[in-house]
Amino acid sequence: MSGIHTRHWPGDPDRPALALHCMMGSGRYWGPIAERLAGRVDLTGFDMPSHGRSDPWQRGPDDPDFHTAVTRIAASFIERPLDLIGHSLGATIALRIAVAAPEAVRSLTLIEPVLFAAARPDPAQAAFDSDLERAFAEDRLDDAATAFMSWWGGQDISTLPDEARAVFFQQIPLIAETTDTLMHDKAGILRDGGLEAIDAPVLLISGQQSPPIVQDIADALAARLPDVGRATVPGAGHMSPITHPTEVAGLIAVNLDRA
Repeated sequence: MSGIHTRHWPGDPDRPALALHCMMGSGRYWGPIAERLAGRVDLTGFDMPSHGRSDPWQRGPDDPDFHTAVTRIAASFIERPLDLIGHSLGATIALRIAVAAPEAVRSLTLIEPVLFAAARPDPAQAAFDSDLERAFAEDRLDDAATAFMSWWGGQDISTLPDEARAVFFQQIPLIAETTDTLMHDKAGILRDGGLEAIDAPVLLISGQQSPPIVQDIADALAARLPDVGRATVPGAGHMSPITHPTEVAGLIAVNLDRA
């Protein structure tokens, strides 16, 4: 897809890395983390369609779903084995790439991958998802955006500037675009032997104050990954790369050392 805004933080040319942001975020928030990594990797990021400075997402009749489209965009940046870093939706895309092409990944850092299909049912999460689905069905997009930002962003959307709120309301339909992959594993990320084939060191990072399903997902993934570490960021919620960049950068550095 054309119209994708790329971001680059120069570093060791022999250590390429790619960072993938969350839904309703942008590649910009990797900047403070790149600064703290101090050039250890040559870090590239991009804004997903309808995010940051990239063009809006416009799905044609023959186009893939949003998750598949972004996965293909991310894969286009990979020319040799690299350190792959992802947060939330971006982490599920990073994991999808690692399952499909484990030879392309030097290390894999996953910050709260929201692959709900991996976890056992959680009543609180199920209630939230049901409310969100109902809001979409009734075309109450403002309510959907408000609920999503409160649950995952830990933020009252009404406190944001009008321009920022308008962007979130425009982006919220993309949540429904990812349901088949995240809820039902349409992409086959959890297929037999897939996670087990990743021989790069993997680090799963969670926020201490994140919704419980985050730990359930990490538990399920860790049980199948051959070389995996776990870390929790004290006092952080789901948006730890933004709220706790120093701690997150330090953990990423640990996984870089393991590779």
